Amino acid sequence: MTTTVLQSTPSLQQATATLHLSGGEEQIITTDEEKKVNRVPPPNYKYKRFLPTFDRETKYPSLTSFEHKDPGLDALKHDNPREFLQGATINALSPSFGSEVEGIQLSKLDDRGKAQLALYVAQRGVVAFRDQDFIDQDPDWQLNQWGKTFGRLHIHPTSGAPEGIPEFHLVYRDGAPKKGLASYNPNKLSSTGWHSDVTYEEQPPGLTTLFLYDSPSSGGDTGYVSQVEAYKRLSPQFQAFLETLSVLHSGVAQADFSRNGNRGGVVRREPVENIHPLVRRHPVTGEKALFVNKQFSRHIIGLKTEESDAILDLLYTHIAQGHDFQIRAKWKPKTVVLWDNRITAHTAIGDYSPERDGFRHGARITPQAERPFL
Repeated sequence: MTTTVLQSTPSLQQATATLHLSGGEEQIITTDEEKKVNRVPPPNYKYKRFLPTFDRETKYPSLTSFEHKDPGLDALKHDNPREFLQGATINALSPSFGSEVEGIQLSKLDDRGKAQLALYVAQRGVVAFRDQDFIDQDPDWQLNQWGKTFGRLHIHPTSGAPEGIPEFHLVYRDGAPKKGLASYNPNKLSSTGWHSDVTYEEQPPGLTTLFLYDSPSSGGDTGYVSQVEAYKRLSPQFQAFLETLSVLHSGVAQADFSRNGNRGGVVRREPVENIHPLVRRHPVTGEKALFVNKQFSRHIIGLKTEESDAILDLLYTHIAQGHDFQIRAKWKPKTVVLWDNRITAHTAIGDYSPERDGFRHGARITPQAERPFL
């Protein structure tokens, strides 16, 4: 019988576990005190200015259409579209989907490098960049020099934002007592909810940036699924049928959720609904991808309710259970994760407790892209 014995090292400030394989009874040796965590941000929290506020007075007009040119198109003309990765260490998170990159700084990329980055993320779907100084860059640079490179910045209609920076969509969960504001639905078995961001907009997001100011030492990974591979797994006959269909995407339920006092009760812009093709084509790679998600897709246009529900439920299950075309992005300090919202879906993984493991706080920069087309 093989057992695992954990021994702590008192001389280290943070305990490290050493694995010993031996026979006999299992022994667990612990001598260090349990690590203290912050259920809520402490008074001297470095990123206090980026904590969520909920402005119920400010209202924004409806979004208007705009012409979007993906910077990745320029990178297609480069002799070496991946020269921005020179000197980097790259680990594939799966053979065809997801990468982890170390050894380059996103903040140092020029326009040429950003164009190549856009192409690379479109090809890999999601990329985690480690050991970045991005988090401590000035917000003006993060938004105007970084985010606007990839499209018009989206302001979320219902989420909290730092005071004076509405373009930051905040990811936030703490252990403070809440009245009717549970972080995850206590009536559901799981926090998993696969979705692509704000697909109800006429021009949903493209290349999206997420970074964390603080988070528990473990847990809180983000799951990503390739909607390109999800489409490829379907039979040619079914693919051809789906390509004839369009889907209604709606932001009404999200707005109503906030109006009922959740997420701070903010509705900064009236909700919209838009019709998009069920299968879309990426403007740079030309690849086709499913473009449905349970959070915002409502109905297939022209089909009866039972027909629409049957097809959408099949696709939702296919996406959620497609573990061979999913990856799990693990968060480490100073990590920045970029994904292409047009060809991926993602889910939070709520496997941590703020009361036990500490609070989580991050920001998303969400440039809009073209209207979906096939």
